[in-house]
Amino acid sequence: MLTDYHLHLRPDDLDATAAEEHGIAELGVSEHVYRFAQALDVWDHPFWREQATDDLDAYAEFVRGTELRLGIEADFIPGTEDRIAALLDARDFDYVVGSVHFLGNRAVDHEGFDVWEDEGDPGRVWTRYFETLAEAVRSDLFDILAHPDLVKVWGRGRPVPDRDPRFFYEPAVEAIAETGIAVEVSTAGLRKPVEEIYPSRGFAEMCIEAGAEFALSSDAHTPEQVGYAYEQAMEFLEDLGVERICAFEGRRRRSEPIGRTGVDPAELGDREGTGT
Repeated sequence: MLTDYHLHLRPDDLDATAAEEHGIAELGVSEHVYRFAQALDVWDHPFWREQATDDLDAYAEFVRGTELRLGIEADFIPGTEDRIAALLDARDFDYVVGSVHFLGNRAVDHEGFDVWEDEGDPGRVWTRYFETLAEAVRSDLFDILAHPDLVKVWGRGRPVPDRDPRFFYEPAVEAIAETGIAVEVSTAGLRKPVEEIYPSRGFAEMCIEAGAEFALSSDAHTPEQVGYAYEQAMEFLEDLGVERICAFEGRRRRSEPIGRTGVDPAELGDREGTGT
């Protein structure tokens, strides 16, 4: 089977054909936690205040009235673990996607709060990022680790460390090995300046050596991006020798063999390359 759990779409923007066209058996929405007013009890940041316009419980209730899995993408903010746990535990999510976007008050992927304006040393940024990612993993708050090497998002548009990137990955991979969190393979990076799947092959190889399991997502923000570039993702996983992916329900994980449901791959043509 295939899944696409990391979708930032209103459930009424999705229909069955979005999954059927790509042979995806299970779709789930996982809106950013900062989109909801309740998130301001977790972290009071200018970007979150600007975005927090919706009600989390109304979102959960609406999704539960559909066939979609109910998820959420929750930023890891050091020092807020008890507050985010209380927010998550009060709702019946099928899975929680954990991510690191911010280092302190600055973001690795948002130009309005660009960490690179404050920190000119790329080695320092990468070290902080992967150390924070390791903290996120060990927090035991999350089921899936989203776009685990997001810090590379800008490609050559931001400074890149000279050192072998595997040096920076090590703290996060150690935490992944300890906890068994599912590592997301995300095609979103193919739509970003870096033009590469998250995580890099080197990161994924280290995860495999550590015994990690993987989840598969597109991180779609428009209906056309559902299942985006899944042929490339499947080739990526096949080349690594990965034959199964994680599926979730009620925050319980199971393992399923990778494969499209009810779709002849020859019929896909170039459709997967049309997302933006």
